[in-house]
Amino acid sequence: MNDAPSGQGVRVAAARALVPVITGKGSLASLDDKSVAARDRGFLRALCYGVCRTLPRLEALAQELLRSAFKSRDADIQALLLLGIYQLLYLRVPAHAAVGETAGAARALDKEWATRVLNGCLRRLQRESVALQARVDQDASVALLHPAWLLKALRRAWPDDWRDITEANNQPGPMTLRVNRRHVDRDAYLERLAAADKAVTPCVHASDGLTLAEPCDIAELPGFADGWVSVQDEAAQLACELLAPALEGRANARVLDACCAPGGKTAHLLEAFDIDMTAIDSDASRLARVTATLERLKLAARLQHADASNLDWWDGTPFDAVLLDAPCSGSGVIRRHPDIKRLRRPSDVREMAVLQGRLLDNLWRTLAPGGTLLYATCSVMPEENTEVIEAFLARTADASASTPQDVAWGRGAGAGRQLLPQPGGHDGFFYARLVKAKS
Repeated sequence: MNDAPSGQGVRVAAARALVPVITGKGSLASLDDKSVAARDRGFLRALCYGVCRTLPRLEALAQELLRSAFKSRDADIQALLLLGIYQLLYLRVPAHAAVGETAGAARALDKEWATRVLNGCLRRLQRESVALQARVDQDASVALLHPAWLLKALRRAWPDDWRDITEANNQPGPMTLRVNRRHVDRDAYLERLAAADKAVTPCVHASDGLTLAEPCDIAELPGFADGWVSVQDEAAQLACELLAPALEGRANARVLDACCAPGGKTAHLLEAFDIDMTAIDSDASRLARVTATLERLKLAARLQHADASNLDWWDGTPFDAVLLDAPCSGSGVIRRHPDIKRLRRPSDVREMAVLQGRLLDNLWRTLAPGGTLLYATCSVMPEENTEVIEAFLARTADASASTPQDVAWGRGAGAGRQLLPQPGGHDGFFYARLVKAKS
């Protein structure tokens, strides 16, 4: 924990966490909120995620406010300036604290010279806020808080929906829960939340889902430590429902979750069905999170640190069902991971599509005749979704699509269904259910 006064300390911690993001070298995934006092952790996360969510606008304003850009070695001071702008424009932080504590934080970074610069920039923003915002908002990528390439891609893919998508991306996603039906049903848990003064609404499409009116600490959720409930978006919960026809009434069906971390879908399938689950992931640190999740939920699976793009991990016994929650651009979950706006590049989408096709081809070999493969991404890009599936079906003679088209969620998208992010509702997601011909 740093030694700066509390107000300055949390801003120093936020600046340090943001440097890798604004320099394009890292993400918020490694944000350590233990670096500040417990009372400041919510504020730290609000600062970091808020800055990333509004980064295009903050950077445009910073450019207007500075006489010359900071040197690369002073990225931490740039981060402080962005934090100060964000507090003044978007948070209910008293202006004197937003300016004084942010400028003072430069001292804790051993850069006394920067206090005067930061103070001057933020005072000017207070005086000229309306004019400066109007000037930078003439650029659509600034006004809509998305990089130009991403706006162009969304507009091309969703000419009638792209503005709605950007607006949803710019709002924090709701906190949605998945009730563990092995412990308690949704209605009973709903009553427990009401007794705990938690306002909640049942999900429309996911039968185990509940959405909280306001996010809370997981420790406040009744029975969380005992495995009664988990946090999982409504769209992600639909994977279990899509695989249900292949698993219901089939005790010990062999199931593979091919890119399983952090384990939400693995756990949901184990909660819903009596199956023999193998779950693999190529990231050992993220696989450890799956272990912790299953232990809390008192569930068991065969976990392997393995790469789904090859088969050196497979024992040769085919699976009855395969879930491929493929690596993707994350363009459907930007509101939960706003650093994506800075870290993704147009080439990433193309590269992901190549990897997704390779994973499909490889994992198809592990699927038993008559088996089901569910392809999923948290992307809204057709290049990663409909186009990948169309190409796979065209080159795979024994594959056919069985994605339901009579459901109330999403919209038909080639051989699959696409969900777009909804304010207060589900994330952006794509599903395609494929069946292997019987031999």
